[in-house]
Amino acid sequence: MADFVRLSTSGGIGTIRLDRPPMNALNTQVQEELRAAALAAAADPEVRAVIVYGGEKVFAAGADIKEMVDMSYVDMAARAGALSSAFDSLARIPKPVVAAVTGYALGGGCEMALACDWRIAAEDAKLGQPEIKLGIIPGAGGTQRMARLVGPARAKDIVFSGRMVDAAEALRIGLVDRVVPADQVYEAAVALVTPYTTGPAQAIRAAKLAIDGGLDRDLAGGLAWESQLFAALFATTDRREGMVAFVEKRTPGFTGR
Repeated sequence: MADFVRLSTSGGIGTIRLDRPPMNALNTQVQEELRAAALAAAADPEVRAVIVYGGEKVFAAGADIKEMVDMSYVDMAARAGALSSAFDSLARIPKPVVAAVTGYALGGGCEMALACDWRIAAEDAKLGQPEIKLGIIPGAGGTQRMARLVGPARAKDIVFSGRMVDAAEALRIGLVDRVVPADQVYEAAVALVTPYTTGPAQAIRAAKLAIDGGLDRDLAGGLAWESQLFAALFATTDRREGMVAFVEKRTPGFTGR
């Protein structure tokens, strides 16, 4: 059983819960437990949507610097890929994923939130990539996902300065998608993903693959990728159910198949 990261399921929603007090520092063990939870959520057909949550006080305040302070280039070269791929496991969950951000989401915590499809933040939340203040740069997606989300100029401001971004600014620049009172963050995340628990799971999966995969292609390649995924959905029972229900003017009953 994992010590710091747990996956629980209720009503089709899987919650990946970090619990390493006081700040959910992301050491190697947390990294690997997060990977395992993400893979389990991806594989479980009962999980139709995912919430990543650090608890009522803090999302995650970054990497465990004490673990890194004496590392050499050789040491980190061996570890950096594993850290990045752990967050990539979150990004590759073929289901809707939302980060429920309370308190701080800094460094690796911000990168973890960036790996999700959406971010709901508490009114008093702070996000940022402070690695520059340690003489390094973000190493698990912070320079890449941040730039794709808010644009290169804003990403450079946040990464070069290492400053913290409050919830209001984060919403304005698109770093988060919704801001709610701190005691409503998890409930807002549940409300956001609940509609997807009864939706056409294979079509949602294909839509996520099309959008995320298209970002790594030129337009022609993205259009070809979209066409391939579109055609493949004609092998699903939900596609037929959706179309028949439309013709019959009734609500479809999707099964996720």
